[in-house]
Amino acid sequence: MERIDAIVLDFEPSTLITLNVILGLIMFGVALSLRISDFRFLLTRPRAPLVGLTAQFLLLPAATWGLTRILGLPPSVSLGMILVSSCPGGNISNFIAHITRANTALSISVTAVSTAAAVVMTPLNVTFWGTRSADTRALIEEFHLSPVEMFGNVMLLLGVPLVLGMWINHRFPTFAARLVKPFKVGSIVLFLLLIAVAFQANFGAFLAVIGVIFLPVAIHNALAWAVGYGAGLVARLPGDDVRAVSIEVAIQNSGLGLVLIFGFFGGLGGMAVIAAWWGIWHIIAGLTMASVWNLLHRKRGAPDD
Repeated sequence: MERIDAIVLDFEPSTLITLNVILGLIMFGVALSLRISDFRFLLTRPRAPLVGLTAQFLLLPAATWGLTRILGLPPSVSLGMILVSSCPGGNISNFIAHITRANTALSISVTAVSTAAAVVMTPLNVTFWGTRSADTRALIEEFHLSPVEMFGNVMLLLGVPLVLGMWINHRFPTFAARLVKPFKVGSIVLFLLLIAVAFQANFGAFLAVIGVIFLPVAIHNALAWAVGYGAGLVARLPGDDVRAVSIEVAIQNSGLGLVLIFGFFGGLGGMAVIAAWWGIWHIIAGLTMASVWNLLHRKRGAPDD
């Protein structure tokens, strides 16, 4: 398994710049549909969002670090898992919440707040949990990771597009409404095309390690579902809130993870393939969970929404 640490994926500087721009556009597209009221949800009904944020930024990174110790993974794989667990929820979580009859308003609110909080929490978690063990700490020291520099990077990728998109929605709501769909669809299509091109250039390396990363990602994602669902149950949230929280914790912004890996760790193979495969796997797992929950919903004879 150690051979994965020797892999450095081929990612041209121009491609990295394009990936940064596309991720910023994705965040801008999401922000065009957000309002201040989405954040006020935290004030009017704080319990469920706080449970979601606690599970997202405190419980999952801690549980991930414990999982990497139990599995005895190569350092770059362990650090990749820690970085992915430190990212905010992905916007596909809102779609999964909708089709599972979860509390979609809660899902949107937690996605918005976690995206804003990630500016501080993502660098903090990567640095803290990444230095808890000697092997991953050595990688962080090798690449001279600066939490302040990562903070600035995440601010540019998430914070600036978020504020700009919300400002446009507030000042020019009709114009923003016309932009939402083209920006969301177009930026995500461009992102997928870019990832496809990057995978084509590195397909041999990815194929060589898929056997190493498949099981850790599946276990890690299952852990994320369990952390979110368990936190909701312990907090005694309603069923639709529990589902929303578990979805938010299990669907991570792996695109942000990839940008940070290529920006701060030189596209280190174990980290990059973990983030890339997570981006595929969490969609598979999310749609599977949606099917299971909907099947249970029908078996209970509950009426369709």
